[in-house]
Amino acid sequence: MNRRHLICALGAAFSPWARAQGFPGKPIRIVVPNAPGGAADITARAVGEHMARTLGQPVVIDNKPGAGGVVAGQTVAGAAPDGHTLLLISSGTAVSQALFKSLPYDALKAFTPVAPLATFDLVIVAREGGPFDTLGDLLAFAKAHPGRLNLGTPSIGTTQHLAAELFKSAAGLDLQVVPFKATPDVVTAIRGGELHAGLDILSPLLTQIQGKALRALAVTGAKRSRVLPGVPTAQEAGVKGLDAASWNGLAVPAGTPPAVVARLNQAVNAALADVAVRQKLEALNLDPHPGSPQDAAAMLAGDIRRWGGVIAAAGIERQ
Repeated sequence: MNRRHLICALGAAFSPWARAQGFPGKPIRIVVPNAPGGAADITARAVGEHMARTLGQPVVIDNKPGAGGVVAGQTVAGAAPDGHTLLLISSGTAVSQALFKSLPYDALKAFTPVAPLATFDLVIVAREGGPFDTLGDLLAFAKAHPGRLNLGTPSIGTTQHLAAELFKSAAGLDLQVVPFKATPDVVTAIRGGELHAGLDILSPLLTQIQGKALRALAVTGAKRSRVLPGVPTAQEAGVKGLDAASWNGLAVPAGTPPAVVARLNQAVNAALADVAVRQKLEALNLDPHPGSPQDAAAMLAGDIRRWGGVIAAAGIERQ
């Protein structure tokens, strides 16, 4: 082989496609920025189990909760860009990018999105048997009593908290958004009359709604919830321009070969097309959302812009 042919052969051997031919060459790790047992963890495990069968390698879930997802993000940002380490990204990833003054990585530059996984609803709730039977009742009260209505959410900087600020702005209301430590605290405060209403992810509130302890007034996304089809969207109830749902997906370190990203994307979409996987997600009130790397990238970039604007408009101090 002459020198020219040798250079061509070496170039082909190290091309992104050639590197993808041996992928995966070892177990794949999905780093989840949440504790075991939650919706994010269960989503990663359900999809990961199917991906393992498709790719022929074990898929290990590595839970690294804390610091608004920064610990998990830093772990993956520093990993080898070979497709064997993935990060579960979400609207929370976008919130952290918009909220923190300084991160050890830039989410738009440090990661290459692979695919969306699922979307899930946020819902505005009030106490069953209380003064608000509809979102219209709540809006009317807030307009008649400026500054008196209080709307509870989980802690400052969560997607739910920022969605409440967006609701306040879109509805043109003077109300108090009150962050609590966690969802159970919000539920207790609503049921005890300490809060007029709350805004949170639907899944952890569904048993309270079905048990007639809380009343769902509206979902905040662009379409009605699959599990609460009789509950209107906030837009249908008169809050024009409000579209705030949540989502999650997978990403790899920037620099991962495109052919590897494509293979991972195919494995994710195959998992989301599987009946058993879909049933597991839908049991958590998550809607499977297959898509391309470009779809996931657009979701992440769009949420960073959206929540950055909400943070600025609400005067929330960056941390």
